Amino acid sequence: MLRYIVAFIWLTGQVVVAQERIDLWPEGKMPNSKGAVVKDSIVNERIYQVEKPRIQAFFTSRQENKGAAVLIIPGGGYSRLAYDISGSQLAKWFNTMGMHAFVLDHRLPHSPDLETRYLGPLQDAQRALRLIRAHAEKWEIDPERIGVLGSSAGAHLAATVSNYVDNVSSIKDVVDSFGYRPNFQILVSPVIDMGQYAHKGSREQLLGKEPTPELIDKFSLHKQVTKTTPPAFIIHASNDHVVKPINSLLYMHALLEEGIPSALHIFPDGKHALALRNNPGSASQWINLCEEWLIEEEIISRLK
Repeated sequence: MLRYIVAFIWLTGQVVVAQERIDLWPEGKMPNSKGAVVKDSIVNERIYQVEKPRIQAFFTSRQENKGAAVLIIPGGGYSRLAYDISGSQLAKWFNTMGMHAFVLDHRLPHSPDLETRYLGPLQDAQRALRLIRAHAEKWEIDPERIGVLGSSAGAHLAATVSNYVDNVSSIKDVVDSFGYRPNFQILVSPVIDMGQYAHKGSREQLLGKEPTPELIDKFSLHKQVTKTTPPAFIIHASNDHVVKPINSLLYMHALLEEGIPSALHIFPDGKHALALRNNPGSASQWINLCEEWLIEEEIISRLK
């Protein structure tokens, strides 16, 4: 029987409420680390430094559990994590659909502890998905129905972990035996391209000021889609002037080229502020459309 423990995690005077905090890496085993001391830093519901990468677990009730789960990656331009508006609020919504949700607090590329800046977030995302699968039996999750949701730069990381074939998170422990690729992806106002249509702030934070053409291509996710890429549900606003909606179009085109069953909704209004609630006009329907898509893809059922 699942045990639900409400943990109050104090971070620099602020509190994150989740049912359980799970650190990603055993002490002294975190890859891509210089061993530097990094303290959690939170200002105005944004995380600017992560001491220990972790997932914050939000469990649905056992009676309503439909056996699916999602890893949520908050946005923030790879310089911070908006853990509330694009993290815990979405997690609670997934709980209402009978899904377990896990909010990822990953290392940010500017962390002074990272040896290779662009690998830190991806390593943490891969490890988080492995950990969820490692606990699938305990948490009553089908390991083939574990997906990822990301917003903005968080959606770039979600798309990266959905396409990246290299295993960059191995530390040779039992968790390594579980898969790190998600079974579905939900992308909200996603950063996709690192070239012509890049969100320059996200590109600079992730890849540095002068990335090589090879690195730009490797992290332009529409160029990495293959037939093994999981199905995607994508939303964007046509008047988004922060992350151009052509990012979503490029990704959808690549998915179609590979025959990946996916859905794309571009709404006339919403700018770069599509969230769970308070969206203008037709953009307010995205949560209903997403739930229907999850049912259509047989990730969840209408009834348990």
